[in-house]
Amino acid sequence: MAEKQKILIVDDDYNIAELIALYLTKECYETCIVGDGEEAVRQFDQFQPNLVLLDLMLPGIDGYEVCRRIRKQSDVPIIMLSAKGEIFDKVLGLELGADDYMMKPFDAKELVARVKAVLRRFRNEPAEAPAPVAKPAEEKGEFVTYTDLVINQTYYDVTYCGHKLEMPPKEFELLYYLASHPNQVFTREQLLERIWGYEYQGETRTVDVHIKRLREKLKDHEEWRLSTVWGIGYKFEVRNQV
Repeated sequence: MAEKQKILIVDDDYNIAELIALYLTKECYETCIVGDGEEAVRQFDQFQPNLVLLDLMLPGIDGYEVCRRIRKQSDVPIIMLSAKGEIFDKVLGLELGADDYMMKPFDAKELVARVKAVLRRFRNEPAEAPAPVAKPAEEKGEFVTYTDLVINQTYYDVTYCGHKLEMPPKEFELLYYLASHPNQVFTREQLLERIWGYEYQGETRTVDVHIKRLREKLKDHEEWRLSTVWGIGYKFEVRNQV
């Protein structure tokens, strides 16, 4: 029998946390509830969750700091939960490494659906043995390759200049989609619809945040780069392609 996936629920409102846990338990997830930021960081190491549901307003250290600390050691998916609906709060959460952001009050069934969607996209590789350097000719599955870059959709795997890159699901999907359509320009709205889905209620700034994070990991190459088309959107520019 497959092991249950684990969800760490971080919220100081115990009633809300219990309701979330109830719905997730019905879907056969194992849950752990904590009510403050410091305990969340400790439990993350002990519980080793597959996903974290993280409230922003917490006693002690807030959800932003919890997210920052988790991201220093892991790319486990994080969905932020908050009553704060300002664009600044959403953007800050995404810049710190959150994979999704839901405003309170929310429908518990929608939350469960988002948990499932994020977990479907996330593939965790064993950490004990370093992965071998990928060679394009030996790649298996569905992938795109450029000089010094291999993006494998089957394994959610990116190799850049001979090194594996850690990349949250949404960053990977955005990179793969752009790289699969070289030199084609996409608006922010088109990318939101394609990567986040038509039901996503976030701002187009979400795309900007993810592009920024990708550029920090993938510096401009002499043959390709993530390019901004001012006033329109973005493209994966391949410079030696006619």
